[in-house]
Amino acid sequence: MTEVVHTPRVFSGIQPTGNLHLGNYLGALKRFADSQEEGIESIFCMVDLHAVTVWQEPDDLRHATRELAAGFIASGIDPTKSILFNQSQVAEHTQMAWVFNCVARMGWMKRMTQFKDKAGKNAENASLGLFGYPALMAADILVYHATHVPVGEDQKQHLELTQEIARKFNHDFEVDFFPETQPVIEGAATRVMSLRDGSKKMSKSDPSDMSRINLTDDADTIARKIRKAKTDPEPLPSEKGPLDDRPEARNLVNIYAALADLSVDQVLAEHGGKPFSEFKPALADLAVDRLAPISTEMSRLMEDVAEIDRILAAGADRARAIAAPILKKTYQIMGMVGA
Repeated sequence: MTEVVHTPRVFSGIQPTGNLHLGNYLGALKRFADSQEEGIESIFCMVDLHAVTVWQEPDDLRHATRELAAGFIASGIDPTKSILFNQSQVAEHTQMAWVFNCVARMGWMKRMTQFKDKAGKNAENASLGLFGYPALMAADILVYHATHVPVGEDQKQHLELTQEIARKFNHDFEVDFFPETQPVIEGAATRVMSLRDGSKKMSKSDPSDMSRINLTDDADTIARKIRKAKTDPEPLPSEKGPLDDRPEARNLVNIYAALADLSVDQVLAEHGGKPFSEFKPALADLAVDRLAPISTEMSRLMEDVAEIDRILAAGADRARAIAAPILKKTYQIMGMVGA
């Protein structure tokens, strides 16, 4: 096989299921905005088809999709520089997903820990879509020949499956067509933890609103939540080793590092030895400075949902222009008449 050189291209998506929070911003949106400025073609998607693998109220889904789009834009994604759209507007995603349903093996899907976690003990009542979720995720990525995908640790297994699907397709049809997409997992706060329990991931499903900073929170709310965040009685150390056994302290230091674009070592060099009564106000000021403008801009954007819809439709047209020829070539490789 002749090796194909694939143009660098970033793809990533977020489910529009409401209540964007600090973990979404630091783990995804901020990194997306940073990668956009590196000059690599970037495609960002609201994966509404993934969202409906579990029940969604239609009105809530519409609102959450638009709010997520507003969150992308307010966080620095420029829809004229990057491609921003919602998944269901580009049919090539589901068409490629069927191809990959036929490439992937049942045994591969059964290994996916996220399905086991989401389906729980009642797996027989889970939707077929939830079981096949990783094949659609592979299609999301490979229908654009994306070379890099920013992902959290919890999605790394799915990306490994995407690589496996690409390898099997290429092997079965004796082509070098799909790239072996690489994960981009980086940054001090790729996994932001709860403000009430440093051993649990920050989540919109946590019953306590004090456990997370929502991107819709105003400045006073952001500052109050940080002041009340759980800590321990010891001052901050001067090096990161001792933080390993202090999950709440480690979480706040990681958040500071990510918001300030510093390393954890740099944060500790500046704040080591200080009690939390001094560190928390500094973190609160930093968080308000970085996050309050996002909240304000999201509110402004949500006042004109017709403009958000226009941006998403334009993004879908641009996405389809890339995806359609790749799907067509896939069909030709497979022997589909008329492709």
